[in-house]
Amino acid sequence: MYKKILLLHGWGGSDFPHWQSWLAGELARDYGCVNFLRFWDFDNPKLDIWLRELQDALQDFRPDIVICHSLANTLWFHLCAKKELREIEKLYLVAPPSLNCTITELSEFFPVDIPPNLYAKETLLITSTNDPYMTQKEANDLEKKLNIPMKVIQNGGHLNADSGYGQWEWMLQELKAVTTSHA
Repeated sequence: MYKKILLLHGWGGSDFPHWQSWLAGELARDYGCVNFLRFWDFDNPKLDIWLRELQDALQDFRPDIVICHSLANTLWFHLCAKKELREIEKLYLVAPPSLNCTITELSEFFPVDIPPNLYAKETLLITSTNDPYMTQKEANDLEKKLNIPMKVIQNGGHLNADSGYGQWEWMLQELKAVTTSHA
Protein backbone atom coordinates (compact mmCIF):
# COMPACT_ATOMS: atom_id res chain seq x y z
CA MET A 1 0.00 0.00 0.00
CA TYR A 2 1.28 3.45 -0.91
CA LYS A 3 1.58 6.26 1.58
CA LYS A 4 0.09 9.67 0.91
CA ILE A 5 2.75 12.34 0.34
CA LEU A 6 2.16 16.07 0.68
CA LEU A 7 4.76 18.37 -0.91
CA LEU A 8 4.98 21.94 0.41
CA HIS A 9 6.94 24.55 -1.53
CA GLY A 10 8.50 27.76 -0.30
CA TRP A 11 8.66 31.35 -1.45
CA GLY A 12 8.42 31.55 -5.23
CA GLY A 13 7.00 28.04 -5.58
CA SER A 14 8.74 24.92 -6.82
CA ASP A 15 7.69 24.81 -10.45
CA PHE A 16 9.60 22.75 -13.02
CA PRO A 17 12.57 22.25 -13.05
CA HIS A 18 12.59 22.21 -9.21
CA TRP A 19 13.02 18.77 -7.62
CA GLN A 20 9.60 18.97 -5.93
CA SER A 21 7.76 19.23 -9.26
CA TRP A 22 9.95 16.46 -10.69
CA LEU A 23 9.31 14.31 -7.60
CA ALA A 24 5.54 14.83 -7.81
CA GLY A 25 5.61 13.66 -11.41
CA GLU A 26 7.78 10.64 -10.63
CA LEU A 27 5.58 9.57 -7.73
CA ALA A 28 2.37 9.98 -9.74
CA ARG A 29 3.91 8.15 -12.71
CA ASP A 30 4.48 5.18 -10.41
CA TYR A 31 0.87 5.36 -9.12
CA GLY A 32 1.91 7.06 -5.91
CA CYS A 33 -0.57 9.19 -4.00
CA VAL A 34 0.83 12.73 -4.00
CA ASN A 35 -0.51 16.21 -3.39
CA PHE A 36 1.76 19.01 -4.59
CA LEU A 37 0.01 21.89 -2.87
CA ARG A 38 0.21 25.25 -4.61
CA PHE A 39 -0.04 28.04 -2.07
CA TRP A 40 -1.85 31.23 -2.94
CA ASP A 41 0.38 33.93 -4.43
CA PHE A 42 3.64 32.17 -3.65
CA ASP A 43 5.64 35.22 -4.71
CA ASN A 44 3.94 37.31 -1.98
CA PRO A 45 3.21 34.83 0.82
CA LYS A 46 0.78 35.72 3.61
CA LEU A 47 1.12 33.66 6.77
CA ASP A 48 -2.60 33.52 7.64
CA ILE A 49 -3.59 32.47 4.11
CA TRP A 50 -0.84 29.85 3.82
CA LEU A 51 -1.73 28.45 7.26
CA ARG A 52 -5.38 28.11 6.28
CA GLU A 53 -4.48 26.46 2.96
CA LEU A 54 -2.14 24.04 4.71
CA GLN A 55 -4.72 23.17 7.37
CA ASP A 56 -7.32 22.53 4.64
CA ALA A 57 -4.91 20.29 2.71
CA LEU A 58 -4.00 18.33 5.84
CA GLN A 59 -7.66 17.82 6.69
CA ASP A 60 -8.75 16.87 3.16
CA PHE A 61 -5.74 14.82 2.03
CA ARG A 62 -4.64 13.38 5.40
CA PRO A 63 -1.01 12.71 4.36
CA ASP A 64 1.27 10.14 5.91
CA ILE A 65 4.41 11.99 4.81
CA VAL A 66 5.04 15.73 4.47
CA ILE A 67 8.02 17.22 2.65
CA CYS A 68 8.67 20.89 3.37
CA HIS A 69 11.07 22.99 1.33
CA SER A 70 12.41 26.38 2.38
CA LEU A 71 9.68 28.69 3.72
CA ALA A 72 7.31 25.71 4.09
CA ASN A 73 9.48 24.60 7.03
CA THR A 74 8.75 27.88 8.78
CA LEU A 75 5.07 27.49 7.95
CA TRP A 76 5.12 24.01 9.51
CA PHE A 77 6.70 25.44 12.67
CA HIS A 78 3.91 28.04 12.90
CA LEU A 79 1.27 25.35 12.45
CA CYS A 80 2.88 23.18 15.14
CA ALA A 81 2.67 26.12 17.54
CA LYS A 82 -1.11 26.16 17.05
CA LYS A 83 -1.23 22.55 18.33
CA GLU A 84 -4.02 21.62 15.92
CA LEU A 85 -2.28 18.84 14.00
CA ARG A 86 -2.69 15.10 13.86
CA GLU A 87 0.60 13.22 13.94
CA ILE A 88 2.03 12.12 10.59
CA GLU A 89 4.42 9.24 9.97
CA LYS A 90 7.37 11.11 8.49
CA LEU A 91 8.38 14.74 8.05
CA TYR A 92 11.21 16.00 5.86
CA LEU A 93 12.48 19.51 6.62
CA VAL A 94 14.48 20.43 3.51
CA ALA A 95 16.60 23.59 3.32
CA PRO A 96 14.85 25.63 5.99
CA PRO A 97 15.72 29.32 6.12
CA SER A 98 17.26 30.95 9.16
CA LEU A 99 14.81 31.24 12.03
CA ASN A 100 15.64 34.94 12.08
CA CYS A 101 15.29 35.59 8.35
CA THR A 102 15.12 39.33 7.55
CA ILE A 103 13.79 39.23 3.97
CA THR A 104 11.16 41.98 3.85
CA GLU A 105 8.67 40.03 1.73
CA LEU A 106 8.68 37.23 4.32
CA SER A 107 8.44 39.37 7.45
CA GLU A 108 5.09 37.84 8.53
CA PHE A 109 6.81 34.46 8.95
CA PHE A 110 9.72 35.64 11.14
CA PRO A 111 11.00 35.37 13.69
CA VAL A 112 9.67 31.90 14.45
CA ASP A 113 10.06 29.75 17.54
CA ILE A 114 11.14 26.15 17.39
CA PRO A 115 8.09 24.04 18.23
CA PRO A 116 8.43 21.49 21.03
CA ASN A 117 6.40 19.00 18.96
CA LEU A 118 6.75 18.53 15.18
CA TYR A 119 3.74 16.16 15.05
CA ALA A 120 5.70 13.47 13.23
CA LYS A 121 6.80 10.02 14.34
CA GLU A 122 10.04 10.49 12.39
CA THR A 123 11.68 13.65 11.11
CA LEU A 124 14.73 14.27 8.97
CA LEU A 125 16.36 17.68 8.61
CA ILE A 126 18.19 18.09 5.28
CA THR A 127 20.60 20.98 4.91
CA SER A 128 23.49 22.10 2.75
CA THR A 129 26.93 23.36 3.68
CA ASN A 130 26.50 26.48 1.53
CA ASP A 131 22.81 27.37 1.73
CA PRO A 132 22.54 31.16 1.34
CA TYR A 133 19.46 31.22 3.63
CA MET A 134 20.86 29.22 6.58
CA THR A 135 24.44 28.89 7.74
CA GLN A 136 25.81 25.50 8.71
CA LYS A 137 26.11 26.73 12.30
CA GLU A 138 22.41 27.65 12.29
CA ALA A 139 21.59 24.24 10.82
CA ASN A 140 23.61 22.48 13.53
CA ASP A 141 21.87 24.56 16.21
CA LEU A 142 18.46 23.71 14.71
CA GLU A 143 19.30 20.02 14.64
CA LYS A 144 20.22 20.12 18.33
CA LYS A 145 17.15 22.13 19.36
CA LEU A 146 14.79 19.88 17.41
CA ASN A 147 16.65 16.76 18.55
CA ILE A 148 16.30 15.08 15.16
CA PRO A 149 18.76 13.54 12.69
CA MET A 150 20.24 15.73 9.96
CA LYS A 151 21.54 14.87 6.49
CA VAL A 152 24.08 17.44 5.34
CA ILE A 153 24.68 17.81 1.61
CA GLN A 154 28.03 19.24 0.59
CA ASN A 155 27.74 22.38 -1.56
CA GLY A 156 24.05 21.82 -2.34
CA GLY A 157 23.15 25.50 -2.17
CA HIS A 158 19.48 26.00 -1.29
CA LEU A 159 18.65 22.53 -2.66
CA ASN A 160 16.58 23.98 -5.46
CA ALA A 161 16.71 24.08 -9.25
CA ASP A 162 19.17 27.00 -9.22
CA SER A 163 21.64 24.83 -7.32
CA GLY A 164 21.21 21.78 -9.57
CA TYR A 165 18.32 20.02 -7.84
CA GLY A 166 15.91 19.50 -10.72
CA GLN A 167 16.04 15.76 -10.30
CA TRP A 168 16.84 14.43 -6.87
CA GLU A 169 17.26 10.68 -7.13
CA TRP A 170 18.19 10.32 -3.45
CA MET A 171 14.83 11.76 -2.35
CA LEU A 172 12.91 9.57 -4.81
CA GLN A 173 14.68 6.42 -3.59
CA GLU A 174 14.19 7.49 0.03
CA LEU A 175 10.45 7.85 -0.52
CA LYS A 176 10.16 4.58 -2.40
CA ALA A 177 11.80 2.88 0.56
CA VAL A 178 9.43 4.38 3.13
CA THR A 179 6.18 4.56 1.14
CA THR A 180 5.62 1.00 0.09
CA SER A 181 4.83 -1.89 2.33
CA HIS A 182 3.95 -5.40 1.38
CA ALA A 183 0.91 -6.94 2.99
